[in-house]
Amino acid sequence: MVLGSGSKGNALYIESGQTSILVDAGFSGKELAARMAVHGKDPGDLSGIFLTHEHGDHIQGAGVLSRRFSLPVYANDGTFTGSEKTVKKLHKRIEFETGDTCQLQDLSIRSFRISHDTNDPVGYLVSDGKYSVACCTDTGKVSKLISNRLSNCDALILEFNHDPTMLRNGPYPHFLQQRVRSSQGHLANEDAAAFLQSVVHDRLQHVILAHLSETNNLPDIARKCAKQVLPPEQHDILCVARQNNPTELFDLQ
Repeated sequence: MVLGSGSKGNALYIESGQTSILVDAGFSGKELAARMAVHGKDPGDLSGIFLTHEHGDHIQGAGVLSRRFSLPVYANDGTFTGSEKTVKKLHKRIEFETGDTCQLQDLSIRSFRISHDTNDPVGYLVSDGKYSVACCTDTGKVSKLISNRLSNCDALILEFNHDPTMLRNGPYPHFLQQRVRSSQGHLANEDAAAFLQSVVHDRLQHVILAHLSETNNLPDIARKCAKQVLPPEQHDILCVARQNNPTELFDLQ
């Protein structure tokens, strides 16, 4: 389940067998616990936290959860370096090289490089050996590497950040609009949809549209763009992640 997604906080919960992880922890510890509790989950049962990059909306609660529940936090050196002032002391810091695969009990978690204005941002491909989930948000462009990682997943969490017209006519100053549109910014709906079309397959069970801008996008616009590249029989696999409440707990089977 996506616990929340957008510029005010991001976190993704994944479990298999006796193993459960968070990809990012961009809310307060209290808020993360409350959102997990919606589906009967407890931060104390987590096996670890994996960080994608050091922006505050992805790391805010990582240090608190790590200390309170004795959780290891996984990230590359660039992300750890950039997040030190926010996360502060961690129960356990486990560093990997971008591209590495971390085996954590029942789950295999492989990082891959994305394009964002941070030290060394990554997405993750998470698998239990039978099913796989990929998280790719906060990237200004897609690459052959990203396409390869996401090409055979059972579930995708994919950025549909902004509608170009809303961004152009909205309240963002010009420099911020340029940052969003840049190759190290965020994906526009149409670009994300084109990418989705390139990786969709018959066995894909869930597509979660994530990191929608509350200022420069609307769920209906993002969903419409995604539907245009999917066959009608797959329209029901779409879900839009929201900022203020978690999605349902999706089951891959």
